[in-house]
Amino acid sequence: MWWEGEKGDFRSFSYFALKRETCKFANVLKSVGVKKGDRVTIYMGRIPELIIAMLACARIGAIHSVVYGGFTVEALHERLEDSQSKVLIVSDGAYQRGKIVPLKAIADEALQRAATVESVLVVKRTGEPVNMESGRDMWYHELMALPIANSYCANEIMDAEDPLFILYTSGTTGKPKAILHTHGGYMVGTHATLKYVFDIHEEDRYWCAADPGWITGHSYIVYGPLLNGTTSFMYEGAPTYPYPNRWWQMIEKYGVNILYTAPTAIR
Repeated sequence: MWWEGEKGDFRSFSYFALKRETCKFANVLKSVGVKKGDRVTIYMGRIPELIIAMLACARIGAIHSVVYGGFTVEALHERLEDSQSKVLIVSDGAYQRGKIVPLKAIADEALQRAATVESVLVVKRTGEPVNMESGRDMWYHELMALPIANSYCANEIMDAEDPLFILYTSGTTGKPKAILHTHGGYMVGTHATLKYVFDIHEEDRYWCAADPGWITGHSYIVYGPLLNGTTSFMYEGAPTYPYPNRWWQMIEKYGVNILYTAPTAIR
């Protein structure tokens, strides 16, 4: 997997490296008390740690709930409260169109009314000063450097119908509704649709320009490409920042030959 930030920074993960980081973070989650069946909310921009957090939850049987990084205090609070999440994973901020979205500050306000959250794990992305509440908030990079973050973590044995994740509807037509996806059927469906509908081959370089905060991102940024052994790309920022042809420049740079996006983005 390749990743490019809005400021042009670059990271690359082999399948081995992604598994190593996933196992390390899975052990971190276990160390703060997360176990099979617990709910974990993830609130970040499009950075590799979002994918690592999702996969770490799946590995230990926890149920992840990804909240889109553009949502408000009220939207985050509603989803935390409804899911009864035990842990929140958040980044200090996110880059969007050259500005910093203060995700940790938004989360702090939402957490004032979310009684079930016991631990907040904070990924340092922008480096902006943030409030860290003693006994609750912990830095991701510090936890990942501890001996508890061992690079081996056994897979939790799951039934096909065990919950994998919950994802909320947008809430534009009423109260957000939690849609539950299970391990077996969801994995088969996403593997098959990417393989046969997108006609993915080993030599392809693939980019789904959605966000993991939506089901398209879950299926075609995270689970589908990984299940198919795809070489994939993820970009953090806006399509036209800082210049109108940013997407097309990256497509050329990374040799992307399959782009999956919304018609509105192309227009």
